Amino acid sequence: MARLIMADRTNPHFRRIRGYIALAVVLTLSIVKSAAALAADSAKPDSVLEQATFAGGCFWCMQPAFEHIPGVVSTIVGYTGGDKPHPTYEEVSAGGTGHAESIQVTFDPKKVSYPHLLDLFWRNVDPTTADREFCDVGNQYRSEIFYHGAEQEREAKESRAKLEKSKPFKDPIVTRIVPAGTFWPAEDYHQDYALKNPVRYRFYRYNCGRDQRLRELWGALSGGH
Repeated sequence: MARLIMADRTNPHFRRIRGYIALAVVLTLSIVKSAAALAADSAKPDSVLEQATFAGGCFWCMQPAFEHIPGVVSTIVGYTGGDKPHPTYEEVSAGGTGHAESIQVTFDPKKVSYPHLLDLFWRNVDPTTADREFCDVGNQYRSEIFYHGAEQEREAKESRAKLEKSKPFKDPIVTRIVPAGTFWPAEDYHQDYALKNPVRYRFYRYNCGRDQRLRELWGALSGGH
């Protein structure tokens, strides 16, 4: 019997079958490893999204500046910087709540950097006026940067310091940089106002002198549109 087994093992057909089995084992192990790697990759988050919060006067005019930027996932307008919970538009616009009309930008830091968003912010506001932006007067229309965490604070302050040295205007920058607090979304009819009411939006923006003043301040770098 032993001689028969040995004879079978030296048979060319036996060696070929043994080779096929070994190859099948290798391929199976490779497929299992690949499937495990794909499962692990799919379990990882694609990216950790971040938020940037700015106040720049009328929030209708700030939303178009950010919403089409690659890497920006969403924008929402609302109120922040004050103490009153669940503020309404009427309450904020009347003053006294401490809140400013603001925009919150959700973005993918792998596609757009926070410093780039800061550059967009500066060129869409008048940073030389306190408690006012263009035709809108009051603390609720101030320009302000609300940072989320120490890194944003550092980058925002570095951005302001750099701008102080390179700004194309003489007046000092008065825009404050403060910690972000609770952001209260504005009423639905304020969201994407420029898209929903293009004629009224353009009429307001022009009569408020926003683009004219932005060109005076920033020239060709103006964020007006």
